[in-house]
Amino acid sequence: MTARSLLWSCAGRRVFRRQATTQAATQPMTQAPVPPERAAAEWDRHGTESGVVRMSPSVDLAYPFKGRWLIQNSPGNRVPSHGTTLFATSFAIDFVPVNEAGRTAPITLRSLLRPEPAERFPGFGRPILAPVRGVVVGAHHTAPDHDSFRGLPSVGYALTQRRRTAASWVGLAGNHVMIETRDGPVVAVCHLQRASVQVQLGQSVRVGETLGRCGNSGNSTEPHVHVQAIDRLDVLNATAVPITFGGRLPRNGEIIDAG
Repeated sequence: MTARSLLWSCAGRRVFRRQATTQAATQPMTQAPVPPERAAAEWDRHGTESGVVRMSPSVDLAYPFKGRWLIQNSPGNRVPSHGTTLFATSFAIDFVPVNEAGRTAPITLRSLLRPEPAERFPGFGRPILAPVRGVVVGAHHTAPDHDSFRGLPSVGYALTQRRRTAASWVGLAGNHVMIETRDGPVVAVCHLQRASVQVQLGQSVRVGETLGRCGNSGNSTEPHVHVQAIDRLDVLNATAVPITFGGRLPRNGEIIDAG
């Protein structure tokens, strides 16, 4: 879920397809933002083929970070955003941390041949913030942060996708926090750094409160954060809920500067 990440989909049926790109663009894309009403319309248009049932307007969130982040796998570009409806990810979005130049870790010959330490990437360990006010109803913090995979190592990593899928939600989301909003939907913030989660079950959180740190746990080839909203805590039986950020939906390739 990154410029070089796995999508929550799978080849064959695609539970995680590799998205091949090189360095992130240094300038934001000029495509017009997707307004909330368009997101709802996309939901209607894809409802039958994706199995998603229309149930409520989108949930508006704050960006769960500070600094510069690259948009990947946005539902503003396609629905389902990750190529699958598995685990109610139809409207999920990924944010890849980048440096001031809008780039992630440089690609080298070594990085194309061998796994890389997650610490080499600019966003590993950045604080991740609550995107919405609510109550913590789910949290996990013991999944390891594994190496990052680009080039040939990503092929071997893809071959282990079945094992992660068998581990269900935790195997894919890694370390995460789930927040139940006042209106009912649950917002999940995933791939956090091991042992970085700073909230507990039942705790009330405010927008902007620190949840943990950006990691590389779960189904991830590069440090990033995955955000999605669902209609209930039971992920296996949940329905995806559209999300917006400050009333808009950023598109793939756009760089968000959250200060």
